Amino acid sequence: MNVKEEIDKLTAELKIYQDKYYKEGVSLISDNEYDRLTDRLIELETEHPELQHPDSPTKRVGSDLTNDFPEVRHTIPVLSLDKAYSDEAVLSFFSKSIDKEGGALSFAAEEKIDGISMVLYYEKGILQRAVTRGNGEIGNDVTPNIMTMPSVPLSLSEPIDIAVRGEVYLNKADFERLNNEEPDESRKAANPRNLAAGTVRRQKSSEAGRVPLTIFCYEGFWSDKTETPPDHLHILSKLKALGFRTNPHFAFFASSKKEAEEKLSEAGLEGEAYSFDEIDAFIKKKTAERKNLPYEIDGLVFKINELDVRESFGYTEHHPRWAIAYKFEAPQAEAKLLGITVQVGRTGRITPVAEITPTKLGGSTIRRATLHNQEYIEELELAIGDTVSISKRGDVIPAVESVIEKNEEGHTTFVLPPDCPCCHTPIIQVGGLQYCPEYTCPDQVKGRIAYFASADEMDIESLGPKTVGDLYDAGILRSIEDIYTADYNQAASLPGFGEKSISAIENGVKESLSRPFVTVLSALGVAEIGKKSAEILVKNGFDSIDKIIAASDAGDPSVFSSISGFGELTGQRIIEAFRSKPLRETIEGLRKAGVHLDATMDKKDEDEDLEQIFSGEVWCITGSFRNFNPRSKALKEIEKRGGRTVSSVTGKTTHLLAGTGGGSKAADAERLGVKIVDEDEFLRMIGMEDEKDEADENGQLRLF
Repeated sequence: MNVKEEIDKLTAELKIYQDKYYKEGVSLISDNEYDRLTDRLIELETEHPELQHPDSPTKRVGSDLTNDFPEVRHTIPVLSLDKAYSDEAVLSFFSKSIDKEGGALSFAAEEKIDGISMVLYYEKGILQRAVTRGNGEIGNDVTPNIMTMPSVPLSLSEPIDIAVRGEVYLNKADFERLNNEEPDESRKAANPRNLAAGTVRRQKSSEAGRVPLTIFCYEGFWSDKTETPPDHLHILSKLKALGFRTNPHFAFFASSKKEAEEKLSEAGLEGEAYSFDEIDAFIKKKTAERKNLPYEIDGLVFKINELDVRESFGYTEHHPRWAIAYKFEAPQAEAKLLGITVQVGRTGRITPVAEITPTKLGGSTIRRATLHNQEYIEELELAIGDTVSISKRGDVIPAVESVIEKNEEGHTTFVLPPDCPCCHTPIIQVGGLQYCPEYTCPDQVKGRIAYFASADEMDIESLGPKTVGDLYDAGILRSIEDIYTADYNQAASLPGFGEKSISAIENGVKESLSRPFVTVLSALGVAEIGKKSAEILVKNGFDSIDKIIAASDAGDPSVFSSISGFGELTGQRIIEAFRSKPLRETIEGLRKAGVHLDATMDKKDEDEDLEQIFSGEVWCITGSFRNFNPRSKALKEIEKRGGRTVSSVTGKTTHLLAGTGGGSKAADAERLGVKIVDEDEFLRMIGMEDEKDEADENGQLRLF
């Protein structure tokens, strides 16, 4: 047989052996024979890389090349979940959802794996990208490392475009073994999740491949909506059929156990069936089973089964309204309360924070813990010197839970001071919470400036909370709008402010002028407008700050509350915020600075003078590129020049931009007579220099 036939044969055989071994635990051939076949395929693929299959089993082996984990924007919702800490809260979620829908609903219940959230993107059934959750909008591309995991299919049983969410984790036994094998105590991981997270981000995929990570997949998003199953049970069933590993330990709730059993059977699944009145028993059962599972779980996820109902319920800024995560009782430890610090946030909220003796908890050392508010302190009768119980709420936020032993010094229950600890304005109480009402309170101003400049908002380099505090105290920065008018050279005499750091701040400020309007709107810090809400407003016609101000001045909250996901109270608060004099002053200052306060400004800066050389053309891209990582950068270059981009090659496609390692799109393009353009030709077309060549000439990488 010729080389191509041998590669095809070895690829098909090894895929069968891998699937049988990793999915069914069955060895069809000896380890030595498997290694011999793998080595032969690697040898052939090295000599003939153009013949390597995109889902070749040799990609499980990994590479010694380093990865820099480029950032990739998610194309599906990757949000957090709302939390519940009692079975009553879960039952309330069930009943409120049913009442809101006005009819019968069913719910799926799954283990909340304590691992790393991952999104797998497939095109025509071939794995293209594996991306971490990141901030929910942008994650890191860790594809080479994830491809070493046998439980992640490199190709699917159907040539579809789909995004699949899953949780990457490490079994407890493997964690213990790997930790015991690590001779350096300082390099031992605190828990399986930490080791899994570190493995996913290892610079060499060959090293990542030595750690036996695995994945449970739990959600699928079809590019072709007509292919999407009608409910969650059928999504799980379809994911299994496509070759994904799903968690067999799941349950299903309906109005009766019989109904739940029938729905499971109809979907071809073997989960546990329950009625709604068995929620308490189910949670107790899973809590008891938790310690005997081979992997770590930190809770249970309950989600509405029917997809049309999910769509009607929608999302908040942070989580879907159709799901909730029940969190197991957090591990606790004892500590002594050394003192209570009072903090003032950017909204003026006063928060007491417990200063405690250093305490090991959940793999980290805790020195501070939240106390929420004065009412919570009074409930605990908490005093300085008390021995207290500390937990990690949701396994993340340290909190004081109870008093174990009262202090011997006779200290009485702590009482918040009557005045703001920063500006000494009398504190007010709003709904059980304490606030400083003074808008110009220094701590509030510092908080607002730092929030505006933060990485998740305007992303102004080198302008973090400490720097903002130093510049405020020096009188250089006193408001958000000052960011764009301040003379940062005045900071030259301050400790830590050298020429380079000042230059970095100035460059960061200049770059932030091009941030899109939706980012500016979120960065203003209006309580009701975060990133998601800002996007919704812009999509619903409020694509400039002046339109929002005009609607606020009109005073009709229904203009905002009529938008899906916005309530009447939200509408009223938006109106109040944009009518306020301080916010108006900030907006006018930003307008003078040239910040984007209108979505139409977003494309003008660099795009308006570009020649529309791709006007009327339809482009598709495939493979990876030297100069466009992620490859969405190439899509933007095409679109800026008038071209339209599509995800697959069809008869209407005019050009295919082909990088290295592309899949079947090149063959489709040849068959349909579509012009294929390589990266070098594309660079010449758009008048862009090859950064790789520049790096080679200079002997170092170009930083940008």
